[in-house]
Amino acid sequence: MIESDLIKKRILVIGSNGMLGQRLSEFFSKSDKVELMCTSAEENSFIPDVQYKQLDITQKNSVRQIILDFFPDFIINTAAFTNVDKSETEKETAWKINVGGVENIALYSWTIDAHLIHFSTDYIFDGKNGPYNEEDKPNPTGYYGRTKLAAENSIHISGTRYSIIRTNVLYGSSKYGRPDFVKWLVDSLKKGEKVRIVTDQIGNPTYIDDLVNAVNKIIEFKKEGIFNIGGREMLSRYDFALRIAKYFGLDEKLIVPILTKELKQLAARPLRSGLITIKAETEIGFKAHTIEETFSLMKIDLTRDF
Repeated sequence: MIESDLIKKRILVIGSNGMLGQRLSEFFSKSDKVELMCTSAEENSFIPDVQYKQLDITQKNSVRQIILDFFPDFIINTAAFTNVDKSETEKETAWKINVGGVENIALYSWTIDAHLIHFSTDYIFDGKNGPYNEEDKPNPTGYYGRTKLAAENSIHISGTRYSIIRTNVLYGSSKYGRPDFVKWLVDSLKKGEKVRIVTDQIGNPTYIDDLVNAVNKIIEFKKEGIFNIGGREMLSRYDFALRIAKYFGLDEKLIVPILTKELKQLAARPLRSGLITIKAETEIGFKAHTIEETFSLMKIDLTRDF
């Protein structure tokens, strides 16, 4: 065994109480090759038995203290202002978190020569000519997308080593926080509630544990650059909902097809979107589960009260 195998990787997960942050923290907390530190905006951690500190990423000195004290090899940033519509009315807050906070993290990542892994989104594109690869030119139509693109650009010029993961339509089990799309739909249909789902938003829904595995591969191979991570299939939200209903034996007739414009949302959505994952498949060996495989993995959590 070489010496580097004996040294634990120090990994800092920022935003560990979010859906993705929870799964990343649970995954790395089980590894005997990792020393893990978790931070989030809340006072207490949702994940038991981990090193945890409360952190507001907009506070530069707080970011500095935690990063310099822990001195991680890898910083995984999942913290973000993700409310797409509120980003249109709360622009200052969205920018402060999504851009200012990321600038703080990137600065101190560069200071200690850590490898920053940051999550971005298909909302940096206008959704006219998807699916997109890593080289396609961004053109966000909403303020949320603009903040996420600005965050990417701030990382590019920071000088730190980085990997930016672009993803879309996350779903998967997490113990705390708001339900993902699958759980929300299953719960609604179980109650006999009608749900309106758009037919004109196309993407490749991303199973959250596939995303966690991609992060682990990036760390394992120390891969830098931009990587798209998404599911195997391009489909509309409506078709995705029908697949969920069919798999779990629920009434598909309760799913009402509508167009995005009928929702009268403040922010424009990228309609013809989705992310091509060939680069990740080639360079880090990424392989997404099929949609039905992911439902099978989620089934225990979703059907325990059927």
